[in-house]
Amino acid sequence: MSDTIVTHPLVVGEVGPGCKKVDPIVVADNVTRTFGGLTAVDVAHVEIPRGAITALIGPNGAGKTTFFNLLTGFDKPNTGDWSFEGHSLARVPAFRVARKGMVRTFQLTKSLGRLSVLQNMLLGATKQPGENMFTALVKPLWRKREEEITAKAEELLARFSLDAKSDDYAASLSGGQRKLLEMARALMSDPVLVMLDEPMAGVNPALTQSLLGHIKQLKEEGMSVLFVEHDMHMVRHISDWVIVMAEGKVVAEGPPDTVMRDQAVIDAYLGAHHDTDLGEMTGANPVVEAKEAAAKVAAKKEGTV
Repeated sequence: MSDTIVTHPLVVGEVGPGCKKVDPIVVADNVTRTFGGLTAVDVAHVEIPRGAITALIGPNGAGKTTFFNLLTGFDKPNTGDWSFEGHSLARVPAFRVARKGMVRTFQLTKSLGRLSVLQNMLLGATKQPGENMFTALVKPLWRKREEEITAKAEELLARFSLDAKSDDYAASLSGGQRKLLEMARALMSDPVLVMLDEPMAGVNPALTQSLLGHIKQLKEEGMSVLFVEHDMHMVRHISDWVIVMAEGKVVAEGPPDTVMRDQAVIDAYLGAHHDTDLGEMTGANPVVEAKEAAAKVAAKKEGTV
């Protein structure tokens, strides 16, 4: 990259790895996670901007999902601290993190297959008095709330084009429909930050545009979005901000067009010699070598006849 200083409305000062945001919703410091001798996450400092769609990208094994798991309480760090809306959530269990308004979906969907689609939705709602053992015995104490969350669930299912599947088992849904169900269920808790782990993975192309539209709508409704994705076309199309991880570290961040030109990003995804012919690097010609190998095999067979 050039020495030109890059600025952005979301950033205080210069754009770069770990740069300070104008209004961050998540701030993480010195977060590490090791598995044996492998360091999966080693994030010195990163801030997630509020009210924006932020993409977390990087090659396989970069530590993206592990970082997701740490932030949302599904895993515990070796070191580090992070805050959400000014409140520390380090080592807070996942259910408490969700109650604070930070809700995530999973790369491999977690719907309960033997419950109906509507029942799956109802599980995502908060403040259900019927979950208390004593109030559950008195129907008037929880009936009104049950009616409210059922109406909300039906509204969301219609929005995500799943209303026709309301009474079907969740196990009967396609992979793309399960992604939609997870996103819809996440909205049952009125989240402030929605975290999506590879929302397009395994999705039929026919549903891709629908998912893109729903992600954009989350921002329009005032929510912040952080998502992991490998599809660079999608990242460029809908992201306001991009954070790049490689080998557990944040190696670059910035607006999509700037990040896509960053040499650290090119190297992380494609390798330092992504634009060099392998034959030029090794002095070999794989086409010629293949022909020579085939000729040797043929000559050997002829010699044994």
